[in-house]
Amino acid sequence: MPTTRQDAWTQDEDLLLAEVVLRHIRDGGTQLQAFEEVGRQLSRTSAACGFRWNSYVRKQYKSGIELAKKQRKEAKKYSASDFDDDINQIVELKNSQSIRAEQPSELTFTAVIEFLKDLYERAEKHSDQSESLEQYEAKIKKLEKQTLDLTAENEKKTKELKLIEEDYRALIEIMERARKMVVLQEEDRQQKVKFQMDKNGNLERIEK
Repeated sequence: MPTTRQDAWTQDEDLLLAEVVLRHIRDGGTQLQAFEEVGRQLSRTSAACGFRWNSYVRKQYKSGIELAKKQRKEAKKYSASDFDDDINQIVELKNSQSIRAEQPSELTFTAVIEFLKDLYERAEKHSDQSESLEQYEAKIKKLEKQTLDLTAENEKKTKELKLIEEDYRALIEIMERARKMVVLQEEDRQQKVKFQMDKNGNLERIEK
């Protein structure tokens, strides 16, 4: 039985979690299914994946979640439209078969050609719609990947900026300590200096 991991999440694991959850949302699946899929891939529990998503990752992909939900909604509309077309085609086919059964003398070769031509046009239209949907999905996936890449780059830049700020503060502290040391040394030097009068009545400085 594989060991369940409990170590810290990496950036790549967060990206994988986001990609799988967004895909399940887009395809009409559940987040629990997504957590279980990621858990199998990363040797983590689904509960750990769910906690990571809800506590950290989800906040970074609000726009991606809305986009996935919108795409799922559009896909449902498209499927319903396809279903209506199929029903209409079946009804027409049944009607044509009824006409042929009731009036066999009126079923001509030309009528068959026209019917087949109509079916072909419907199939061609359905094919064009399928290609358009595939292109749309490809664009969505490309935009999702760009969003993930930009989010990762932004996180990287944020960490770099934080390091620069920490280095800057450390430099300021060093400069401040150096300034205080110079001031203290100058004060100490002044305290060690005294004056006395020589035999001609002039003051001369004497180091202690």
